Amino acid sequence: MAVRREEERTTVDRYPGRVRVNHWITAISLILLALSGAALFHPALFFLSSLFGGGANTRALHPWLGVVLLASFAVLFVQMVRHNFWRKVDTQWMRHIGDVMSGHEENLPEIGKYNGAQKIVFWLMTLLILVLFATGIMIWYEYFGDSFTIEQQRFGHIIHALAAVAMLLVVIVHIYAGFYVRGTMAAMTEGKVTGGWAFRHHRLWLRHEAREGVIDERQAPPRRPNIGPAE
Repeated sequence: MAVRREEERTTVDRYPGRVRVNHWITAISLILLALSGAALFHPALFFLSSLFGGGANTRALHPWLGVVLLASFAVLFVQMVRHNFWRKVDTQWMRHIGDVMSGHEENLPEIGKYNGAQKIVFWLMTLLILVLFATGIMIWYEYFGDSFTIEQQRFGHIIHALAAVAMLLVVIVHIYAGFYVRGTMAAMTEGKVTGGWAFRHHRLWLRHEAREGVIDERQAPPRRPNIGPAE
C-alpha cells in the first residue's frame, strides 16, 4: 500500500490487483448465478435459460457456477477478513447511520478500512454463500441425489431460494452503496482512491497507511530546478 502524490492530487492504494480480480470473479459469478437461478426458479423466467444455451445447459451449469463463487469468495475472505472483525468504533459508527445517509460525516467517529455497514455486508455474504452452497449440494441431483431424502431435498430447495433472495438484496445494497458514495468505484476499478476520499470516509485507515512508510513520490511531478539570475 502507498500514499502517492500524483500531479495535483494525492492518491491512496486501496486494493492490489489480485484482490480486484477476485472481487470481479465473485461479482460475475453472482450475476450468472442470479440469472441461471431465476431461470430455474419459475416458468415465467425460464426465457433467461436462453442465455446459457437452454434449460438443460442452465441446470448443468448453475451448480458449477456456485463452485466458482465459493472458491473465489474463499480467496477474497482470506484477503479481507482481518479488516472485518467488529470493533467498538463500528457500533459507534452504526449509531450515526442517519448522519451517514444525510451526508453529515463530520459527526462520525474515525474508522479503519471498512465501516460497520461494510462489515455487516461482508459477514452476511459469507454466511449466505455457505448456506447457498450447502443447500445447493443437497439439491445437486446429478452427484448427490442419493445422499439425501426427498424431505431433505425439499427443505434444501426452500432454504436455497430464501438465501438466494437474501443474497440478491445484500448485493443490491452493496452496489447502491458503491455508487452512492462518490469515488468508491475507483477503489475496485483502479485500485486506488483520492486522499480526500480516504480522509473523509476512512480516516483511521488513512492515518495507518501514512504511518507505515508509505509516502511514495515516484509518481510525483519532477521538481523544477531553481534558476537563478543570469550572471
